[in-house]
This record gives sequence, C-alpha cells and structure tokens, in this order.
Amino acid sequence: MDWYPLRLTTPVKQHVFGGRVLAERLGRTGLPDGPVAETWEVSDVDGEGARVADGPLAGHTLRRLVEEHPDELVGRGWRGPRFPVLTKFIDGTGTLPVHLHADDDTARRLEGEPHGKTEAWHVLDAAPGATALVGTKPGVDRDTLHRALLAQDFDAVLRRLPVRAGQTVYVPGGTLHSFGPGTLVYEIEQTSDIQQHAMRRHMEDGSELDDEEWHANLGRLLDEWCPGPRPEFHSGLSVRVDDGVERTVLCAGPYFALERWRAGTSAPLVHDFSTALVVSNAGAPVTVEAGGRSERLGRARTLLLPAALGRVRIEGPADVLLGYLPDLEQDIRTPLLAAGHGAAAVAALGEGLSPGDGASID
Repeated sequence: MDWYPLRLTTPVKQHVFGGRVLAERLGRTGLPDGPVAETWEVSDVDGEGARVADGPLAGHTLRRLVEEHPDELVGRGWRGPRFPVLTKFIDGTGTLPVHLHADDDTARRLEGEPHGKTEAWHVLDAAPGATALVGTKPGVDRDTLHRALLAQDFDAVLRRLPVRAGQTVYVPGGTLHSFGPGTLVYEIEQTSDIQQHAMRRHMEDGSELDDEEWHANLGRLLDEWCPGPRPEFHSGLSVRVDDGVERTVLCAGPYFALERWRAGTSAPLVHDFSTALVVSNAGAPVTVEAGGRSERLGRARTLLLPAALGRVRIEGPADVLLGYLPDLEQDIRTPLLAAGHGAAAVAALGEGLSPGDGASID
C-alpha cells in the first residue's frame, strides 16, 4: 500500500448548544448555516464513520482500512473492531448537557459494547468566568445524586471548576461532566457514542423528554456512574525539541495521548511516530509533509497520518495538536522525567503513568 496523509470526511453535529465559533474564531470553512456544535474530525463510530476524501484511497471507509491494514494504518500490532480514537472540535457556546459515558467494564456489562469512552478536553478558548462540571463531590452517594438530578440541582453534587484556554482535563469513563457556555474545546476519546444524560431536554433540538424517558435515562446513568474520579485541569508538561520548537504533553493514558506542538521559523517541527497520528491544526494554515507528499492543512482541519509513514515534517510557524496511541513508558514517562518533570506531575496527565503501572497499549 502506498500510504499518504489521509484527509477524511467529517460529520457535523448541529446540536442546540453550538454556535458559530468554529467558523468565526477558528476560521473553519465549509460549515453549514446555523449553530454548529461539533465536527467529528476522525470518526469510526457506527453510523458516523469517516471516508477518505481524496487521493488513491478516496471513498474507502476508515473502518475498511482498519480491518484490512491494521498494522500499516494503526501500528504497533494493534487490533480492534474500530479505529481506536475519536477526535472533535466542540463549540460550547451554550451549555452541554450533564452526562456521562460508561467505562470499559460497564460498557461491556450494560451496553453490550466492546469498550467504554474515556475522553479528554483541551480548551482552545474560554470566556472570562467559564466553568465546567467534572466529577461528583466527595461523599455523594447514589441516593443523594438521584435527588439532585431529579431537582436538576447539579451544583449540589458536582464539582464546578474554572476553565482557562490552554488547559486540559482527562475525564475517565463513568465521570459525570459538562462544560459551557463560552467554551471551545478539542476533544480526544475512545471511539464510542454511548452516553447517558441527566437533562429534561434532548441535546439535539432542545425538545422536552417525557417523564418516562427521563426517569429511565436517570436510572441508566446511575447504574453507569463511577463516584471516584475527580479530574483536574492542568497546563500540560513542555519539552524544548529544537530552536523555537516546543512539545507540550497535554494528557496521556492507556487509550490515547494528546500533545500540542508549536514551531517558529528557525527550525521545522519534525516528529517520528509508530502509531497512527491525528494532526489537527489549531493555528494558521501549514504544510504537512509525510510519505513523500505535502498536504496543505487549513485552520481547524485535520489529517490522519497512517503509522506506516513514520515521520512528519511541518514548517513553522505552526500550532498543531497531535493525538496518538502511546507507549506510556517510552513516549511519555521517560522523556518527561528526563526533561526534569516530577513523577507526580507526569502521573497527573492521565491514567497508567505512575511507576509500576505497566503502561502500554498492547
């Protein structure tokens, strides 16, 4: 297979909490009129799977490429029923519904799905005073949570945290959460669309749920809720790579890692990789070179680089987000500790990063 940087089709979600920030602030073109809540940059979700948009593989689904060429596309001996990560730009002009996604064990037990949905949010922009609800307060039990959800009194039981541009939070499956208004996020997560909502209205169009459906939703949510996680926002850990080139590890865990790389004009961004690399542009248009081909990547656009390509070069000025499947010891712990970051700070990036955790995707 003659691999090249893959430009994919991107499903667009026009949920009521969206706005026009992706077009007006990030400069994303080609969006439909009206509110745009989410663009699914790389998706292998059932019913919302991406296709290759151009080149020799145009029209091939991401699912087909995963099934037929797992080593070349995903890399490092990975096998699975779907491409393993889902990435999105999310415009929280309004407030997202309070909801959760099951963790792996719960998804298999209650949803009949092969895995759950742990996610992370990197905040690209936030209005002054913006906040997010992330996890339940200490001491909240099932009955207390149920009463608060019935009353729609979320602040009684959920932790409300300040949100600032440039920060990231790793949200394990089973964690109740919401963000907005006034928040623009890049999200990376396990490939799944399972979720349970606490709201009285549908997030798609704002229409009201009847009592029977709402109470059934709350029951499923309570069954899938994990009381333990209390995630915190942080600024990531940075490493100087070259003259004017900086790598910031934003989050990492067994399911994905997300990094933000910035480069000036003194030296290009050059990065070797061994698993599929999702490159999303958070800055001005750049040229991405990989596999002997060059692709122009516009603002708020994404390329998927198959593992077989092995190296990417981007001339600065550049400000890009890189998502991938990490070997947590080799890709995260070892280089960050060598750069002088403390073990506790590294462990706080996500899951599986404490000494002795056996961090690996295999």
